[in-house]
Amino acid sequence: MIRVKTGIKELDNMTRGGFLEGDSILVTGSAGLGKTLLGLQFLVAGITQHGENGLCVSFEQLPDRIYRDAKNFGWDLRKLEEENKLRVICTSPNLLLESEGSEHLLDEAIREVHPRRIVIDSISHLGMFVPQGELRKETYRLIMYLKTKNLTSMLIHEAPRMLGTNPADGGLGFIVDCIIMLRFVEIESAMKRMLAVLKMRGSDHQKTLREYKITSTGLKIHSPFKQYDSLLTGSPRKIPEESFTEAFIEATAKNRG
Repeated sequence: MIRVKTGIKELDNMTRGGFLEGDSILVTGSAGLGKTLLGLQFLVAGITQHGENGLCVSFEQLPDRIYRDAKNFGWDLRKLEEENKLRVICTSPNLLLESEGSEHLLDEAIREVHPRRIVIDSISHLGMFVPQGELRKETYRLIMYLKTKNLTSMLIHEAPRMLGTNPADGGLGFIVDCIIMLRFVEIESAMKRMLAVLKMRGSDHQKTLREYKITSTGLKIHSPFKQYDSLLTGSPRKIPEESFTEAFIEATAKNRG
């Protein structure tokens, strides 16, 4: 099986070498977690490290803003576009939802760039242009179109809640091949970011909950949260053994004092 690497070594390890070629990957999380950053890193790594051209479709930002934000992480998207390795498309979601709209909108860019990867930011915006309950059907139609073009797709999804269990995703989790969850967790009165691979169709993957940070060069994934449980509630607590050990050390230090 051909693996599509993200350019983030730890994430590729978590997915046993990368996502499967042609898969649809849902990246879900609330604001401020770096979902767009992860998508850009996925595209840039594909171009610069693996020779896989890409498309970036944005419903939220204008090109200049995307170029500026990428530049802050050392990625020159304008240069990649000039080299015909990338195409940034800023448009309205309804153009993807019109009859044959997705084919008309993306076919020209696909012919020109010959991409292998695409990021759509964000799939949640499609919900503003379809009747209630139709987002799943329209997303499925878009995913099937991307698969016919042999594109590995990363779909950004907005989760309203910052902490705790997020509400239902409207059934999107059933139609995508992979799910990456980004989440804020509160640990010792500090907000930390957590990443987990919830689903990988057709492949094993690590189930650990990992801390990650946004650095000057992109996302960096660190060690699992081994000392805490209840992470998915947004308010983790130390496991009993760790709590007992810390209490014992603290009591011993006081007695010595």
